[in-house]
Amino acid sequence: MGQNETAHAADDVGGDDAEFDPVGTLTLIGIYFAILVLSWVYIYYIEFLGRDLVVVG
Repeated sequence: MGQNETAHAADDVGGDDAEFDPVGTLTLIGIYFAILVLSWVYIYYIEFLGRDLVVVG
């Protein structure tokens, strides 16, 4: 191996830069869940509440 290849191989040994971040992942899941809940609240309380039941079929 040449000197340049040896330097790159030494850089790859400590490849901990792309670690899994559970806090960030949980934050994104929480944001998506909040959007889902807000959408459900909008659909239920604004679109369906106060109207007669409609059977589609």
